[in-house]
Amino acid sequence: MKIYSKKAAVYPMLIASMLMFTACTSNEKPAASAADPIASSSPSPVVEPSSTPSAAPSATPAVSSKPTSTPSGNVNVTPVSSEATSVTKQIKGMLELAKSGKVAGIEFAAETKLIDDVEKAWGKADHTDVVASNIYATYAKKNAVIGFNKGDQIIDIRSSDPKLQTLTLKQIEEALGKPSDTKVNGDDTIYIYKASDMFQLKFIIPKSSGKVDHISVFDTKHSVNNMAG
Repeated sequence: MKIYSKKAAVYPMLIASMLMFTACTSNEKPAASAADPIASSSPSPVVEPSSTPSAAPSATPAVSSKPTSTPSGNVNVTPVSSEATSVTKQIKGMLELAKSGKVAGIEFAAETKLIDDVEKAWGKADHTDVVASNIYATYAKKNAVIGFNKGDQIIDIRSSDPKLQTLTLKQIEEALGKPSDTKVNGDDTIYIYKASDMFQLKFIIPKSSGKVDHISVFDTKHSVNNMAG
């Protein structure tokens, strides 16, 4: 009976050790499943590209909407500004020339030139008229009238160039502002701008047409020659 009892005591110990061994071996199995996280981590980068293409198409319409507004604005502004600018430059250019007693298209300057200089270049006038104490020589082919005093000094240069005869008072005032003085002579209204202390730029506009008939650059200091009798 004693021998049997010793053997009976050994068996439970063997069973317990076997259970512990199996438990250890079962804990080591997760090491073999280390491949599982690789499979589980691989889907995560797959998800990221799916969000990228969704953002790309949303940015595309934003870019395409910008060009639509740009051409519409340019088309409306360009024709109006270019036309207005050319007329404004033309009128302002007249005032700049008037500061030195000149008119575009006529080579002679008031105050510094004589009627003799005109006759040498253009010949005799078609006809002359006396206005107050001054004389005016008409050159029809040149669209010009040259006024001079008794000392033969040029004091007034008038141009009736057809290019000037499209201008209106509105265009003149938009370029130069309001005139410094206005006078009426029959059907004509004379709009006077001060170019310098010596010269005036005049726009003569008949009421019948409402457009410029001719312009005048007038020498206010030498319109009367004090040296002449």
